[in-house]
Amino acid sequence: MIEQVSPRNLDTWLATARAHGEPLLLDVREPWEWQTASVRPEGFELQQMPMRVVPVRLHELDPKRPIACLCHHGGRSMQVAAFLAHHGFEHVANISGGIEAWARERDPNVPHY
Repeated sequence: MIEQVSPRNLDTWLATARAHGEPLLLDVREPWEWQTASVRPEGFELQQMPMRVVPVRLHELDPKRPIACLCHHGGRSMQVAAFLAHHGFEHVANISGGIEAWARERDPNVPHY
């Protein structure tokens, strides 16, 4: 089962995840979405990788590193998180509600789209 982490509880997840390595927030939205609204990396590394290319770029990700996946509302990121877990990634979470929830719960400067 994939852990669901709300943006407001991300700091708690990050603190726990650090026991397994430096956390990565994997933004699986499309480039036009990143240009419309993006998060500032605070206490984590941010990597942008559209969902459609994750399978061919899987080798770029460390399966032992904690990874929290982010998309617009949480659906695509949940699919990517499940894909990663299926491929042996040990510490995977989905940011529930996506960047929409991020804008409401964590950073009101992030635009809604």
